[in-house]
Amino acid sequence: MRLLLGSLFALAMAAVIGLGTTWLALTEGTAYGGVSIGAWTARPKIGTAGIDPYSHAMLARSGELPVGSGDGVAFHAHGDDAGHLLDGRCDVAISGITPQARYWTMTLYDPEGRLVANSVQRHGFTSQEIIRRSDGSFEITVGPRARPGNWLPTGGVERYVLVLRLYDTPIGLATRTGRDAPMPSITARACR
Repeated sequence: MRLLLGSLFALAMAAVIGLGTTWLALTEGTAYGGVSIGAWTARPKIGTAGIDPYSHAMLARSGELPVGSGDGVAFHAHGDDAGHLLDGRCDVAISGITPQARYWTMTLYDPEGRLVANSVQRHGFTSQEIIRRSDGSFEITVGPRARPGNWLPTGGVERYVLVLRLYDTPIGLATRTGRDAPMPSITARACR
């Protein structure tokens, strides 16, 4: 009897640990074979036949359509450069330049993958409409209150995710550092 109870306990613990780590990997977006540059993370293999099983399960769960490897790559940022989660009640500055790409988009999503609702119906910017400085760099302010220049409204949501999609870009599997791909910095400013 003791052997049977011990075996059942061991099987139950193995199931809890196995299912728990799988759930964690699928919900937290662990990037196997991913590229992290500053606060930005991408999974270049996600649009290829070489996709890992966890990324495949994440796509099936979310319904997201990935950018194909021949088309480009998508970088996600859940936090700023200091590691703090992005809070829609605070102002955040995204500044610098993007890696070489024919076209790019930067979009705000909630953690479930839906566009962030706001009163002005602005959800992102493209490389064609962004206001740039004379040196080619830009600054986007993300926050709940209107700002002059490049402003993305958060609608005051608690958490959001920034997605930078680079189309027709050489960035991919060989990219490993900020020197290979100069990503814009994400800096928290004022929080009210």
